[in-house]
Amino acid sequence: MKTPARPLHTSLNAARRAIELDELAGGQPVDILVIGGGVTGAGIALDAASRGLSVALIEAKDLAFGTSRWSSKLVHGGLRYLASGELSVAHESAAERHVLMTRTAPHLVRTLPQLIPLTERISPARRALLRSGLRAGDLLRRAAGTPSAILPGPRQVPAAEALALAPCLRRDELRGGLLSFDGALVDDARLVVTLARTAAGFGARILTRMEATRADGDRVAVRDTLTGQHAELRARVVLNAAGVWAGRLTDAVRLCPSRGSHLVLDGASLGLSSTALTVPIPGESSRFVLVLPQPDGRVYLGLTDEPLDGEIPDVPAVPDSDTDFLLDVASTVLARRLTRADVLGSFAGLRPLVEGAGSSRSADLSRKHAIVGSPNGVLTAVGGKLTTYRKMAQDAVDAAVRAAGLHAGPAQTKRIPLAGAAPRTNLSTVDAPARLIAKYGTEAPRVAAVGELDPDLAVPIAPGSPITAAEVVFAVRHEGALDVQDVLDIRTRLGLVAEQAEAARPVIAELVERCLTGLTGDAPATR
Repeated sequence: MKTPARPLHTSLNAARRAIELDELAGGQPVDILVIGGGVTGAGIALDAASRGLSVALIEAKDLAFGTSRWSSKLVHGGLRYLASGELSVAHESAAERHVLMTRTAPHLVRTLPQLIPLTERISPARRALLRSGLRAGDLLRRAAGTPSAILPGPRQVPAAEALALAPCLRRDELRGGLLSFDGALVDDARLVVTLARTAAGFGARILTRMEATRADGDRVAVRDTLTGQHAELRARVVLNAAGVWAGRLTDAVRLCPSRGSHLVLDGASLGLSSTALTVPIPGESSRFVLVLPQPDGRVYLGLTDEPLDGEIPDVPAVPDSDTDFLLDVASTVLARRLTRADVLGSFAGLRPLVEGAGSSRSADLSRKHAIVGSPNGVLTAVGGKLTTYRKMAQDAVDAAVRAAGLHAGPAQTKRIPLAGAAPRTNLSTVDAPARLIAKYGTEAPRVAAVGELDPDLAVPIAPGSPITAAEVVFAVRHEGALDVQDVLDIRTRLGLVAEQAEAARPVIAELVERCLTGLTGDAPATR
């Protein structure tokens, strides 16, 4: 089968939003209307649009505003699901990791070495179990076809090599380590924005700041939160991909949200280089705390798995109990004990887990996804996880096609490169700074060119951050950022550290205003 043509006109901006909102509010129907701009919703929009269906996606806040920006940034091969007996989920994870790393988003996913420190606290029996698990995970990698040049096989290393990989480890109890490799996103929110832009290139209408107030099988009542105006959008079928908020639009699903908390640390202060640490949780057979180095020098320390009771917040907070738990577990293997003074920031995401029977712990609930119908005709996609978003989106569109009798071909998203994607060998030849290539892929020269045309835009916007004004301009012109917070929280992630965010805010505010009023040069592209 012929590979689909690379999409064109992927720019998202205020001008395009206004045009497409007028079309839809004027009564123009679409085949599929997607509610939710996270990784699942953006994946559905791309899958449907690339099959030739007309698509609109509405999001109450910004792209990736919810759970999709609060992950551990891992694209992992399902080892954890092997341990819990979910063989199908484990296999699916490895297969989807392969698609992301080799075909659709090589520019956004890097190889991450991970070390399990072997200390005196880990019994010989558990060491053997951990080795067996890593070997099983490598079998999944081989079955998926991912070459060892991208993800090398696991091996045991002596204490000296473990210390060379992670100088921050305690030396007195260290007896070696188990080294393995997995995939890691440069940024989870960037994956979502890139998916949405790629979908837009196939004709999908991507409308943020558009709140769904009521949903039926063929129409959705919406409120434009920028203007306060109300409208009714029509579709052949409505797909609810609102994640943990999906239950607000339908009674057909019962969710058990689980909170995953992370702390933001300074990599240089911690003494961690490019190798992540996988720290066994005392008393648990298959749960770990992860110490994850990021390309920007930060380190993310996570992850909890606690049920959430009560109202679902827009932005979950990390409770003190989670902070203390993460610091305590990580400190069991580190040369110095971590304290709250080491914490630069924190974030928490809510997993939209499908409520299950037989367990009181959210950590034991399945990560399988489900497509659920309702009496009013709305289809809801729930469950799942970031790594397998593409398969979940494919299943959702298949269900929508059947339910509405739409004429569409099979899914093509296994073979569609996302905006900026190219084979790894090609990425190495892109003429742009490596940092920009890791974020924008083949589009990196476009971002760099903004700073070359105006040297004032080539300078960093905040002390201690390499992010330039040119990246802010690109975010508004081409990535759908509509205000300062969109840039801080989603396009640059400066919002993760309050001090950096406040330092950058005045500069970003001026740049956003200039871009939205067309004062930075050429007018934004619309279609």
